[in-house]
Parts: sequence; C-alpha cells; structure tokens
Amino acid sequence: MFIWCMLISAVCFPGSIADSLLDRLDYELGRGDLNIMAKTEEIARFKDRLTDPGLDMVSRYALADSVFEEYKSFIYDSAFIYFTRLQKIAYQLNDPLKLASAKIKLGFILLSSGMFKEACDTLETIKPDIFPGDLKAEFYSVMAVLYYGLADLHDQHYAPLYQDKAHQYVDSILMYSPPESYYHIYYRGLRHVRKAEFDEGLADLSSLMEIDSLTLHQKAIVSSTMSDIYINKGDDERSIELLATASICDIVAATRETTAILNLANILYRQGDIRRAYVYTKRALEDANFYGAIHRKIQVGSILPIIEEEKINTVESQRHSLLIYSLVVTALSVIIVLFIIITLRQLRKLKIAEKEILETNTALQETNRKLFEAIKIKEEYFGYYFNINSSYIDKIEHLKTSLEKNLASNKFDNVRYIVDNIDIKKERLVQYRDFDRVFLELFPDFVKDFNTLFAEEDRIKLADDELLNTDLRIFALIRMGITENDKIARILGFSVNTIYTYKTRIKNKSLVPNEEFEKKIMEIKFI
Repeated sequence: MFIWCMLISAVCFPGSIADSLLDRLDYELGRGDLNIMAKTEEIARFKDRLTDPGLDMVSRYALADSVFEEYKSFIYDSAFIYFTRLQKIAYQLNDPLKLASAKIKLGFILLSSGMFKEACDTLETIKPDIFPGDLKAEFYSVMAVLYYGLADLHDQHYAPLYQDKAHQYVDSILMYSPPESYYHIYYRGLRHVRKAEFDEGLADLSSLMEIDSLTLHQKAIVSSTMSDIYINKGDDERSIELLATASICDIVAATRETTAILNLANILYRQGDIRRAYVYTKRALEDANFYGAIHRKIQVGSILPIIEEEKINTVESQRHSLLIYSLVVTALSVIIVLFIIITLRQLRKLKIAEKEILETNTALQETNRKLFEAIKIKEEYFGYYFNINSSYIDKIEHLKTSLEKNLASNKFDNVRYIVDNIDIKKERLVQYRDFDRVFLELFPDFVKDFNTLFAEEDRIKLADDELLNTDLRIFALIRMGITENDKIARILGFSVNTIYTYKTRIKNKSLVPNEEFEKKIMEIKFI
C-alpha cells in the first residue's frame, strides 16, 4: 500500500517522488532474499497440504493449481513440474476443462521462459469453444500476450501481422470478461497503448490504479505498461517513477519473471546514472537466471557489455584528467614532482585495470556467444523431445486401450498379434531421422565440414534418403557436447566397444591427428 500511495503522490506532484522511489527500490533490493524466503515458506505450506492422503482428486487439483500459481512467475522448472501434476490429475478426473486449463498454464510459462515456438504449438492445440467465459478470457489473454511478444521480436514486415492478431485476441477478451473486471480494463488499455492511442490507454490504466484489491503483481504490470506511454511521450521522469514502482512491487511479491527493472536500468543509463544502471541490470540477469527466462538472459547479455564499455570510458577519462593535472603542477615544486611520480604509478595501475577490463569484456562476449549457441540448441531439442515424448505417450495410450479391450474380451491372439507387430527397429529409425533433421537445422553445413577432414576417397557419401549415417551421428552427438562413449552408446543403441571402434576407425582415416580430431569437430559452426 505504501508503494501505491507514493505513485499516486507522484501523479499529483510530478518530479518530486522519483528519487524517493529509487531509494526505496535500493532498500528493497538489499532485503530481496527475505521476500524470496517468505514466498518459499508459503509454497511449502501448500506442498504440505498436498501430502494429505485423504484429499480427494478435486481438492488435490485445486492445491496443485495454487502451487503452480505461486511458481509461474517465480521458477519456471518448478512451475513446469506442477503443470505435469495438474495434467495428470485432470486426466484422472477425465475433466476436459481442467485439462485445457492446465494447457493454458503451460502456454503461459513457456511464453514467460522465452520459448515462443513451444508456447505457440501448445496453445494452438486448445479449442476454446466449450470453455466458460472466464476460461475463454484467460486463454485469449495468453494468446494476446504471445502475439504482442512475437510482434516485439520481429521486423517491420512481420510485426504488424502479429500485432493485428494480438488485437483480435484482445477483442475476444473484452467479449468474455465483465466490463468492470481487471482483465477487461487492463487489456483494453494495453490495446490502446499498442495502437499508440496513449490518452485512451492512460485513462484505462489510471482507473486500475485506484482499485485497492489489485495484487502486487497486477500493480507491477499496470505500472510497467503505463511507463510505455510516458517513454513514448519522452517523459523520462514519470517513466522512472512508474518503472521503479513496478520493480518494487515485483521484489516485494518475489516475482522473478519481470522486465521493469531492466527497462528502468536502460533509462538511467541514458541519463548517466551508470552505478544504478549497472546494479539494476545485474539484478535483471539474476532474475532471468533464477526463473530460467531464456530471452531475458539474451536481452541482459546484450546490455551488460555496453555498460562495461562505459565504465572503461570513464576510467580513460579519469586517466586523461590525471595526466593533464600532473603536467600543470609539475613546475610548482619538488613536492609536486613527487606527486607526479605517484600519479604515474597510479596511471600504470589504471592501464593494467583497463587491460583486465578489456580482456574480461572479450571473454564475456565469447561467453555470450557460447550461451546463445547453448540456448539455441536447448530450445530446438526441448521442442524436439517435448513433441517426440507426446507422440510416444499417444502411442502408448493407444496400445494400452487396444490391449485392455482385447484382454477384456479374452482375445489373447489379438494381444499377441499387437505385441508381435511392435517394430522397435522401425521406431528407432524414426527417432534417428527426427534427431538428424533437428541437428541439421542447427548445423546445416555439418556433413560438408566433416568431409573436409578426410581425403576424397574417404569422405562419407550419403544415400538419397539419408540425412546422417551412424558415423556422422556419433560425431553429431559429440558436437552437441555429449563426449562420453557410454552415453553415446545408450542414445544410439550400441555397445560402448562398438562406439569406440567406430570412433577409432574414423579418426584413423582423417587428415588430422587423432588427438585433434574432436577439437576440429567442435569448431564446426552452428547457424
């Protein structure tokens, strides 16, 4: 409540509250761990209630949903675990609405973690026709946020298409939510903001500020969205007030999937407040790592080197000032000469520090490159394994249903026929082909670059229907960072000795020494 009163005061007395809000934000950052502890304890209480063996399935679903709600903007991995529990309970209850609600929640956390493709794939499987009005409004709100996010990620050719689609989903939210509800007013205001109808958007969002029943998370969202209006108007002072308020609400509520503090750092950096910009950007990176938000890590990773460069420029400016000062005072006395000597020693230290900072910045850029590669691989293979696991679950479910029907009818010959027709070799070949396809999307020149390591007669020539063969697949896994023979053997269904034999045979035919062969493989570029 204190935070909200400060923001209302800022509206009445512009320009007088920004420093106080920034001081309050610095204070809350200093005690942020206490808020996380309180959040963790609250979640633990819900989890303890879930262990009650006397709970019926409906109550168990409601409690698991409460845990998910606590985790959804706190920790992605934990939220995903509780989505799976919700999905399992919904299947056990045979409740299509609860199953659909769980899928909507999955779409939300995939979107929050930056996995837009997986979020889109999940949400587009949902058919909202049978939903009640409140569930429709929830579904359309996630879809609207998804397409607004896609619009922000794309260029001028595709962004308007995504923007228009998001507007259409907002129309659906307004149709299925009560006119005085938070959903209705907020998304109407958001659409005004996205259409650059700033006065109308400000009117809607300002009316939400007067509602005492809003949660801290909702207050943070409203404040952050209002800040976009003032950023577009060039009013940095009011933008800072709103973003500081949103950041304080996020910290007090222990929300770790947030953009407010990073946007605040950007404005302060432009204004020359390098110290706060650096502290807030580091906090944004901590939040992204804590939650597991891939796109946020990339955003912060692109900003940190810029701030580091500014720090280097500051050091260089200080060095230049010291040099001029030392030259001016040289003629004064022998004491000043001694002072110059000391100053020159300090300059040498500054040069060493500058060199260390430059080396650190270079290392950071290389780390960012590797991080981007790892994130891209993780995104692609997460989607791949998510889809393939879903496919195998469907097959197992179909097999289970067939077996149950035949066993119930005592048709044991049919059961044996079904079991005998399970083609493990065919399934493994399908799995290999899916792996090959996803890998070559990441490393399209892998086969060509691999063959450059061999003489013409020893190069691999694939059949027309092959993407990779066993030789290539072994070193594809190595390029992805899987170097242990036993892991490669388990993945490909061979013995460890077989994998060792393949690798030795291939290395012996290459043009490079055996000990350098895998290093050359790791140098093959991904897209």
